[in-house]
Amino acid sequence: MDNIFIPGTPKTPEVSFIVEARTLSLSGRSIPENSIEFYSSLIAWTDTLCSSEGFVEVNINLEYFNTSSSKCLMDLLKRIESANVDAQVNWHYEEDDEDMLEAGEDYDAIIDLPFKLIITEG
Repeated sequence: MDNIFIPGTPKTPEVSFIVEARTLSLSGRSIPENSIEFYSSLIAWTDTLCSSEGFVEVNINLEYFNTSSSKCLMDLLKRIESANVDAQVNWHYEEDDEDMLEAGEDYDAIIDLPFKLIITEG
């Protein structure tokens, strides 16, 4: 299993999924033309990682994401939840970005994983 590094673009997030550290990090904007295509390999990677025991850390630091990306993020987090691994989701948002705070709170209410809502400086 290899690490995944995908540089961010104006439409897709920077992706840094690291096997050894068992961390999944997404940052930037997520408005790809085909969210399912973009996220499918990330979800498959997550399934493989979560098939072994160990702590999994998820860092989400998105400034904006569209509805289809939201569904894909939900799918990714649901896979971690259903794998019954010890995990932590760190949801980063800018202090004045109420939309991203609310999105983090919504995911926290739906997903049964520990969530940390973390204020970042803009």
